[in-house]
Amino acid sequence: MIQCPLSNAKSTEESDIMHSSLKNKTTFTPVNVNDHYESGAATNYITRGRALKKLQLSLKDFRRLCILKGIYPHEPLHKKKVNKGSTENRVYYYAKDINFLASEPIINKFREYKIFLRKLTTAKAKRDEERIKKLYERRPEYQLDHIVKERYPTFESALRDLDDALCLLFAFAVLPHTKVITSSLVFVSIKGIYYEAEVMGERVTWIVGHDRGVGHVSEVDFSVMATFAEFYVTMLEFVNFRLYQSIGLFYPPKLAFKSDKSENNDETEEGRIYSMAYPLSRFECHEEEIDININDAVNNELNEKLCDVEKRKKLFVNCRFWLNREVPKDPLAIIIRSCGGLVSWENCPAAQYYENDVQITHQIVDRPLLDNQRNLNRIYIQPQWIFDSFNRRSRLPVNKYLPGAILPPHLSPFSSDYDLYEEQLKQLKQLKFLNKASSSATEKKEIETESRLQEKEKILKEKEVSTMNVNKGRMHKENLQKKLNEKGHELKLREMLIPKKRKRVYSKIKRGIKRRIHEEKKLNEKRLKILEAVN
Repeated sequence: MIQCPLSNAKSTEESDIMHSSLKNKTTFTPVNVNDHYESGAATNYITRGRALKKLQLSLKDFRRLCILKGIYPHEPLHKKKVNKGSTENRVYYYAKDINFLASEPIINKFREYKIFLRKLTTAKAKRDEERIKKLYERRPEYQLDHIVKERYPTFESALRDLDDALCLLFAFAVLPHTKVITSSLVFVSIKGIYYEAEVMGERVTWIVGHDRGVGHVSEVDFSVMATFAEFYVTMLEFVNFRLYQSIGLFYPPKLAFKSDKSENNDETEEGRIYSMAYPLSRFECHEEEIDININDAVNNELNEKLCDVEKRKKLFVNCRFWLNREVPKDPLAIIIRSCGGLVSWENCPAAQYYENDVQITHQIVDRPLLDNQRNLNRIYIQPQWIFDSFNRRSRLPVNKYLPGAILPPHLSPFSSDYDLYEEQLKQLKQLKFLNKASSSATEKKEIETESRLQEKEKILKEKEVSTMNVNKGRMHKENLQKKLNEKGHELKLREMLIPKKRKRVYSKIKRGIKRRIHEEKKLNEKRLKILEAVN
């Protein structure tokens, strides 16, 4: 078959045009809605449920791990974007934090401990005591040293978080056994004793509970607090080591004297260290003296601080204190020892002297004393004298703090009113001296005014007797409208006190009552119309 050359050329041209048009034609792909939540805030956050699945941990272990690592939940700015359009309340964490937790070696220790507990329960069920002993000997243990170094890379950063650690640990131990540093301020309150110390320029404030029996507390989640305490114990070990080394003490602490072989067990040695009545051994025999005489005007504040430290160190020098049984021993022992004094009490381990010692200068008492119990060679004072003298950096007069005396107010040195109160006391004392001089002149004026007032009272009484009349009584009428207004006002005030959650319920009840009254009115009107029609 013979083909025409012109028709062949046309067909090739048409095919080229079609090919070019298909090339230039724009293609439209369908948009996926889920791609909208695959970037930005939606990927920065992760829910707690997803975090548990990713780490393969229980909620209890996850909480414990987050507390130890210092990771906390965060609330996103746009919840809808993070939660893919829904406004459901959920707990969110940063995705980076969860990825950081995934590489923590303690997670494996948590899993090993679970396996240990399973084996222990089976051994206890079988009553295999040898197996139980072996399991306890080989139980998994972990250390938190690397976490402390991660969270606190410098010593200053650890000091900033020291107040929370001390408050929690002293709350756990009602009887405090270890003291970190000499305090600079003390305040006794109903809650406990507040301490403040300045450690390397960082102010640390903590509270220690009073020495009393604490009953069973069911409202507090002790599992969470125990995890915090576990971490803070390790952190305090690092801080204590650094502080003990800085003042030339061994850590763990050692006694300054050599104990006998018969008393060489650990319990007696620990008791002596905890007693705070005997000095600890040092690896440096001498202490550098602080040069207080600084003439530079720029260092005036530093000069004042150094003077304050020296005053505090020498406050109770050459003083020997004896604490009675009813007195709180630990806080008083801290203050007396930090101010250069010596302290002892009954059954005190490593005691340096006893109650019959002639060299005792002060005896701290909190109960009334009998005459036969008094010793004329020593001063008897109440515990508040120690705290007030410590805060004012000088030994106060003992007259106001004797046993049985009404004590002056114990003010908080942490508030600004403390200095104002001291200034007011000074002004009052000055006014008393001035009033003594002018008292003789004022007494004469007072006598004259009293005599005039007595004369006026006599004249008024005579007038009352002469003008005595009996008037008719009036019936008291109650204003019903006023009563209704008062009731309505009281009701409005009560409604204002209702919280938001219960206001809706209250408004529904009110609407229902109004509806019933309205329906009753309608029925009564209908009844009256029917009765009128019948009659």
